[in-house]
Amino acid sequence: MNAAIDISTGDFVFKVLMKSFVFQKALMQEHFNENYVESDKFPEATFIGKVTNLKDINFSKEGVYNADVEGKLTIHNETKNILAKGTFEVKQDKLLGNAKFNLVVADYKIKIPNTVVNNIGKTVEVTVELTMDKLNK
Repeated sequence: MNAAIDISTGDFVFKVLMKSFVFQKALMQEHFNENYVESDKFPEATFIGKVTNLKDINFSKEGVYNADVEGKLTIHNETKNILAKGTFEVKQDKLLGNAKFNLVVADYKIKIPNTVVNNIGKTVEVTVELTMDKLNK
């Protein structure tokens, strides 16, 4: 995953390879990549957005800070607006980001075959965990 934040404006981006998503079962991961999100055709997910409560985060002081993020998430060549709550942790020379949010699979035009549609939720929980090096102090 590649990620960057401009701590003066709150502009925030990340890009992740679809094949880096981790599942509890290897077969689920294989089907996800080959049949559902077509990772060879659409290899990345991207988020371009902004931290909307920037004033509540002190990037120069160690600690854990609540973060509100909004922006556009692109998966499977479909872009949707996202609102997410998470945290940024300032720790030594790193900035750690964490968030969980739900996505509706159909919003991203990901087709699930009828034979397994009852085994896969219409909504999936996405967990984002990232580590960024702090370049400016």
